[in-house]
Amino acid sequence: MRTTKLLVTAGLLGASALTALLGAGTAFAGSGDSGSSGDDKAPTEAGTSFRTAQEVKQGQQATAGASTGDYLYWSFPADAGQRPTVKATVKLPDSAARPSGAIWRIDVYDGLRRRQSCMYGMQSRATAPDATSVGLSCTLRTVRAWSEQWANDPLPGTYYVRLTAATLTPSDQGLPVSAEVEVTSKDVGGSSAVDGTLAAPLVPGSTTKEAAAASDDGSDEENGSSAGQALATGEPEDGWSSGWWSDRWVWTAAGGILAALAGIGGYALTRGTGRPSRVPPGM
Repeated sequence: MRTTKLLVTAGLLGASALTALLGAGTAFAGSGDSGSSGDDKAPTEAGTSFRTAQEVKQGQQATAGASTGDYLYWSFPADAGQRPTVKATVKLPDSAARPSGAIWRIDVYDGLRRRQSCMYGMQSRATAPDATSVGLSCTLRTVRAWSEQWANDPLPGTYYVRLTAATLTPSDQGLPVSAEVEVTSKDVGGSSAVDGTLAAPLVPGSTTKEAAAASDDGSDEENGSSAGQALATGEPEDGWSSGWWSDRWVWTAAGGILAALAGIGGYALTRGTGRPSRVPPGM
């Protein structure tokens, strides 16, 4: 009876602790979602270079009017544990002035302006003669909290989207088109967690801010303020997590609890009931 009570108590305590950990993991995961608030307006134009890229938050739909042959740039933040998907739609003009045989393409670059490969998706597509729009998509690899210097792994920071017509005939140059771009992410969780973090996310202005912080000259206060704004530009609403939390914490704790329960149960089953009554005390 005592052994049964011990096992039941240990099981209840373990279940309570596991429920609390799972609840905490859900709360942390929810706080790390990168969504856009209803008050924020999506950009209605695009940049023409990396420096002038228009910032768009995840979940927003950015639009822009352009001409065939233009390079359109947007930027968005991506944090550790996210797997971003970029979707773009190019609406073509009427059939009388529609580009014939044009190939549209989207490319995604990280904060170091390294082009990132797509896991899957239609990254480039030729325009059909009767098409009124062209849809493109690119799903990146999961953003890692840390990586080797020689690797090309996606890291936390600002990402750039470039949309353009890669192939055009001279008669197709300068025709009006409209573009829509939307970025969403899937939180992969602890399956892609690594033991390490970046000192700072790869965002524009981080080097400038570090230089301003290292300077003791009071005249640099204005520069430091502008650098701080540049660093904060494109930051997720809940800040950079830097990969310190993942559901690995939950499953590690759950495994420890289950191992402890297994040890208690094994001990209770093998310890026996003590000295048999038929054996004299002296033996």
